[in-house]
Amino acid sequence: MEAFLISTGLVSIAEIGDKTMLLAIMLSATWRRPLPIILGILAATLANHLFAAIAGSVLARFMDGEWLRWVVGIAFLGFAAWALIPDKFEEKAEVVEKTFMGIFWTTTAAFFVIEMGDKTQVATAMMAARFETVLPVLAGSTLGMMLVNGPAVLLGEVAARKLPLAWIRLAAAAGFALTGLWVLVFG
Repeated sequence: MEAFLISTGLVSIAEIGDKTMLLAIMLSATWRRPLPIILGILAATLANHLFAAIAGSVLARFMDGEWLRWVVGIAFLGFAAWALIPDKFEEKAEVVEKTFMGIFWTTTAAFFVIEMGDKTQVATAMMAARFETVLPVLAGSTLGMMLVNGPAVLLGEVAARKLPLAWIRLAAAAGFALTGLWVLVFG
């Protein structure tokens, strides 16, 4: 349960203001069809974070406890610094088709690609390595993504104007830093 809860919390905080959240808002503002967008985000997140959780779990099997503790702890300290850097969304998705399936597949592909190497994907891998489990980390990180991106889709551009993203980035950085220090000191 700990792996699930920590994964949910860290990913949801880190996702606020992230480029994938900006993509969710942009797609919502463009198509105004929340269901295929939300389902596309869910499908892409499940696939992307499953890959990350499996990679993290494999990493844990090949490193002994002391090395793994240092790698995970330092990685989370790096995520803390990374969370302080605002994401810029510079690409604009082409509107190819406004059918349910066209929006779903465009959203799925865009989210899968844009999430590759993102801090939430790497954090998912590190949490799977730390907790040496895949499914609770996958479920938690996916829930964390949906807790942020679902409302972003539903609220569209209004949410982007109302959120104090600088403070949220600081909260995400603090969460990653505390997790990194906790792993290094108590892990």
